[in-house]
Amino acid sequence: MSRPRHRWRIAGINFDFRHMDHLLAYAGKETNAEIVGIAHHDPAAMADVVKAQRVPADRVFTDWRACLEQTKPDLVILCPATGEHAEWVERVAPYGVHVLLEKPFARNLAHTDRIIAAMKKGRGQLAINWPLAWYPPHLTAYRLLREGRIGELQEVHFYDGNRGPTADPDGEPTRRAADKKKSWFYDVAGGGSLIDYLGYGATLGTWFFDGRKPSEITTVTAQAPGVPVDEQSITIARYGDWLSTFQTRWGTFTHPWINQPHPKCGFVLKGIAGTIANYDYEPTIRLQTRKHSAGKVIAVDPLRRPQQNPVQYFLHCLETGVPIAGPISVATSRIGQQIVDTAGQSAKLRKPLKLLAR
Repeated sequence: MSRPRHRWRIAGINFDFRHMDHLLAYAGKETNAEIVGIAHHDPAAMADVVKAQRVPADRVFTDWRACLEQTKPDLVILCPATGEHAEWVERVAPYGVHVLLEKPFARNLAHTDRIIAAMKKGRGQLAINWPLAWYPPHLTAYRLLREGRIGELQEVHFYDGNRGPTADPDGEPTRRAADKKKSWFYDVAGGGSLIDYLGYGATLGTWFFDGRKPSEITTVTAQAPGVPVDEQSITIARYGDWLSTFQTRWGTFTHPWINQPHPKCGFVLKGIAGTIANYDYEPTIRLQTRKHSAGKVIAVDPLRRPQQNPVQYFLHCLETGVPIAGPISVATSRIGQQIVDTAGQSAKLRKPLKLLAR
């Protein structure tokens, strides 16, 4: 059922994951939206957003309850540490709000189902934002795939990561181990490159495979001595007769958003009639078909409304009643979580596992 167009009231709660800055920037650009409040226990963490979005002092809170009760938002953007996603959704869902939850979905499948249950009880809609879902190379690859340009999809190959959560933004080497110990990214309760990045590959891979699930998962992980979580993982997923691979890495040679490292971050899709190489941040993709066996470089599709960013798309769905689709949907993201959970168990037990059941 569609809802009359109005000015959507948006609140940003919990700034543990600094993707919040980007999401609130998107909200600030939407003419049918208004940032009515932001909340985090540490005011310093909100300073950049306060300045960039010109948030008035009476809309800045250190108490999330006060933020919700006084500003009465329609939509809450949540960016807590991965291990606390379920707890935070359970806190805000009773207020009857819609929730845009920053990736990954949750710490594990049990937490994922807690989130889904809380949102169902609160009667709000939920979307899980995977930033790669808005990258033009991947959207272009999806279009070509659905058009049948490479035939039936057989394999998805994914490699992604960064210099590391405690690396300098300009790409300087990862800081000393003491800095890692202070970061929630290195907490065993929701940290590690596998949880940070495998969800991207598994969720978008599920999207590329049109909702198909792998039958078996084999994963190995690695990390530097003394580091409590993995900094590298390799997952092999069996889809029918063929194998797909998903690799994550904290410690790439460069940050991919500055200079693409080798291996390049992104995807390679292999179909029965061709291949597509769609790498993060790049302005072109490469399509290989029977007709163009040497490969053809294609400019990526420009992003168009209402699919230019997650906030814009979510508001569009809320206004029009169009179901949330693609990687940010609950159904697709939950399959991604199944793959991530199975991968974690496979790495721990050091053996192949059937995909974890519902």
